[in-house]
Amino acid sequence: MMENIAEVHVGVILDVKSPVGSVANACIPMAISDFYAAHPNFRTRLSLHHRNSDDALAAAFTALELIDKEEVDAIIGPQTSKQARFVIDVGKKAQVPVISYSATSPSLSPTQNPFFVRIALDDSTQAKAITAIVQAYGWHEVILIYEDTEYGSDLIPYLAHEFQQVDIRVSSRFSISPNDSKFRILKKLNKVMAMQTRVIVVHMSSSFGSKFFFLAKDVAMISEGYVWIITDGLSSLLDPMGVKDIGSMQGVLGIRPYIPQSKGLKNFKRKWKSRIHSSSTKLNIFGYWAYDTIWALAKAVEMIPQESSSVNGENHHRNTSQFPVIKVSKRGKMILNGLLKTKFKGLSGDFSLVGGQLQASTFEIINVIDNEEKVIGYWTLENGLTRKPDKAKNGKSMSKYELKPPIWPGNTKDIPRGWTTPIGGKKLKIAVPHKPGFEAYLKVARDPYTKEFIITGFSHDVFEEALALLPFPVPHKLIPFSIGPNVGTYDELLSYVKNQTYDAAVGDITILANRSQYVDFTLPYLQSDVSMVVKIKDDESNNMWIFLKPLSWDLWLTTGVA
Repeated sequence: MMENIAEVHVGVILDVKSPVGSVANACIPMAISDFYAAHPNFRTRLSLHHRNSDDALAAAFTALELIDKEEVDAIIGPQTSKQARFVIDVGKKAQVPVISYSATSPSLSPTQNPFFVRIALDDSTQAKAITAIVQAYGWHEVILIYEDTEYGSDLIPYLAHEFQQVDIRVSSRFSISPNDSKFRILKKLNKVMAMQTRVIVVHMSSSFGSKFFFLAKDVAMISEGYVWIITDGLSSLLDPMGVKDIGSMQGVLGIRPYIPQSKGLKNFKRKWKSRIHSSSTKLNIFGYWAYDTIWALAKAVEMIPQESSSVNGENHHRNTSQFPVIKVSKRGKMILNGLLKTKFKGLSGDFSLVGGQLQASTFEIINVIDNEEKVIGYWTLENGLTRKPDKAKNGKSMSKYELKPPIWPGNTKDIPRGWTTPIGGKKLKIAVPHKPGFEAYLKVARDPYTKEFIITGFSHDVFEEALALLPFPVPHKLIPFSIGPNVGTYDELLSYVKNQTYDAAVGDITILANRSQYVDFTLPYLQSDVSMVVKIKDDESNNMWIFLKPLSWDLWLTTGVA
């Protein structure tokens, strides 16, 4: 019976020294063993050809070598988005599906790259969950800090868009290169410290993120008053980090894809503990996705008609005599079609590809406490925030009470305000008209002792009350502007606002069409229209003798005499 088994060659490109590559390198052989133990009668077998690569260009040449020499019909595992971009181009020319369980950049779209399959979540799917957390705690401004790579920068537009939808302002964005020196990173952290926003969203890879948070702790930014939220690039790989690294992230919130508990997952974890003896290789979600990738590919390969041959010798593309021939796979497209139709219960949950990639359903929200990550709640597209992932509710919830109370940086349970008054920060210069007039509306006087101006009145009170309603402080200074003959006019005052000599103006300033062309006005809170004073006339509609009014007394008298 063994003679009838057909081998299908598959290339595997990993960086075995990375946390993602090392766990995938351990999970893939287990997946092969478990799958064919569960399906002994299958007529096909995957024959894996492993290659190690930690560079994007090297990954592309490795893919060419696998297609040319090993005649592979599929390639698994370009780990980074940068590597995947190069390998996808090779796969497209050879019509070989490129299957990645870790290239999560939104710019890599399976719909635009038909031979690319992502058995992972697109990074952009977490943007709504992060926004829901910020909105639930009532914060109105955030700072985005991200890794200056393709992986880091691709998520930022999606985050900014989701924040904008719920009126959350991105006050600043800071990109930090993994090649930056410690001094350059500290310099950017000092700029963040000088700002009044204290809610910071960080999107980085695990290797660079651990280094970043270690420096943030050194400058006392993992302390009371700060809010740190990390994306799944860090949250999903906290476990492989050392105690020293995770110890610098106390009080941090994070989100990561939720893996539902199942019998298969429990059995796998038991086998993992018995087979894997290296303490440096720890399970993470990328291991589950790599495992499910093998199962999905093995099922797809079994769907191929038995008479189909492998790679032919057709020259698809040749640039020079030294450039290797890119052979075209006859089975690649059939494997791709089978993969897109495959559905089963995997380690990571229900396996089903939509648009060439996994679809997000639930994220779990974690809180780093005492060198461990503890789940404090969940977010689903249908229910919003919730304490249980399978809890059905009427409508979405955006309340912080749906989450367990987290421990914030500084080991406190008090919810941070999300802002602070910046030390030495610039104050807004607010011009106030100074002229004789109705003092109950606006009065500018000088203190005889301190010689400082004292500003009072209804207009001033409205301005101060409006500032008090804002969820952040607005340092400002009121500056009188003299109005009168040979001194200044209202138009001149507004021209100074236009050229930014003053940041704003408060007072009895009439809204006119020509003024609205160069400054913005608030909605009017006091009418100043021209009015007419008239004498009040009594309403006689309720007078019982009103029926006598239509006729004059002379007419009534004549009628009576007649």
